[in-house]
Amino acid sequence: MANLFDLPFDDGDASEAHDARGGPRVYTVTEITADVRLLLETTWSDVWVEGEISNCRLWNTGHIYFSLKDPGAQLRAVMFKGAARSLKFKLEDGLAVVARGRLNVYEPKGEYQIVCDDIEPKGLGARQLALDQLKKRLQAEGLLDPARKRPLPALPRRIGIVTSIDGAALRDMLKVLGRRYPNAHLVIAPTRVQGDTAAADIARALGQIGRVEGVDVVIVGRGGGSIEDLWAFNEEAVARAIARCPVPVISAVGHEVDVTLADLVADLRAPTPSAAAEIVVAAKNEFVARIDRLEDRLTGAARGRMLDRRHALQRLIGRPAFAGFPAHLALRGRHVAELLADLQRAGRDAMARRQRRFQALRLRLDALNLQVSIGRIQTRLAQADARLRAAVVRRAHRASAQLGSLAARIDSLSPLAVLGRGYALCWDAARGTILTDARAVSEGDAVRVTLHRGELSCVVTGREAPDAPEPGTSH
Repeated sequence: MANLFDLPFDDGDASEAHDARGGPRVYTVTEITADVRLLLETTWSDVWVEGEISNCRLWNTGHIYFSLKDPGAQLRAVMFKGAARSLKFKLEDGLAVVARGRLNVYEPKGEYQIVCDDIEPKGLGARQLALDQLKKRLQAEGLLDPARKRPLPALPRRIGIVTSIDGAALRDMLKVLGRRYPNAHLVIAPTRVQGDTAAADIARALGQIGRVEGVDVVIVGRGGGSIEDLWAFNEEAVARAIARCPVPVISAVGHEVDVTLADLVADLRAPTPSAAAEIVVAAKNEFVARIDRLEDRLTGAARGRMLDRRHALQRLIGRPAFAGFPAHLALRGRHVAELLADLQRAGRDAMARRQRRFQALRLRLDALNLQVSIGRIQTRLAQADARLRAAVVRRAHRASAQLGSLAARIDSLSPLAVLGRGYALCWDAARGTILTDARAVSEGDAVRVTLHRGELSCVVTGREAPDAPEPGTSH
């Protein structure tokens, strides 16, 4: 690599080494800095540098400024916002890393630096380092404190499950719960459990199932796989969603050897999903077993107490003062039997009366039953509808017959019918008066004659006087 100080001041091209007056060329600070920047950028455009981080500062712009140092020297470094977003861990002072980037010069201060495009922790994976840092942060917040672990409910009535709807883990849990707790109500929130968006999906499903009313406990997990397959359960979003869940959470991720951050934050860790289902119902089994033990103890105590009383009674019977006690006791027993028989008979009679009253009330209740009443009303309505339709038909027939009769009578009385038989109506010229007397017109008057079909305009040329006088006239 060429060195700036190896370049001669006096030798070489005179146009470069000397100015117009023949003396040595004098560079400005900006020119020197620009030449150095160009030399660094062209020679060290892609370089890996190993060192320890110091003076690390995150600016409000999102850029990260720090130094890389070793026992002999230090190098200023910067990682701009775009590249810093892809970091899987947090840069901290004292962290040994290997950085890849390019050298350049910050001209205002004349300092050279490395612009980092990628940084990996030395000797430790970025994911593992990020996980370790996240564990420390959550531990400082108290989320990993065993004191905050909540006990599981003894008899969970509604169990929430957050897992893949297509995974074998769900089938295993359903099989165990169906066999050991068939009356449990299950609420399943399906989610992705693997991939880049799995952590956000799991956190969302936990938030949704935590808002379901009546859920007593939640199981979150998946079946086995590689550490990459299970990594979604190491994400901060999942850990905080488990901590925020209002009910106890059982984490069941992978196999027994797999331990994730979700296992540490959850209220209880189960080695497998099937074991989680068994743990949920284990409290119920213990509760039932305790009831059985208490029942056995109560039965034994009652039996022992009865035996003690029986022995005490035998001792009292054997004393002379109680020689006639068995006979007296037998009489009392007979009296008790009679009273018992009377009591049973009275109980049966009372039961019979109550039964009859119950039947009467039941019949009254059935009469008031809305469904039965509606059925009866519908039947009556159907019958009334049928009767109404029949009455309407009969009334229509009668009306039709009456209409025909009246039409015939009207037709027989209609002047048009008379005209149809050859008669005619004679009107005056204004067609305002029907002429019934020949004396009402004179010769030469215009008249109109209505026939069955059409009308005639006529002129009177002659008339004949009626033979009979008009009504109301004298002879």
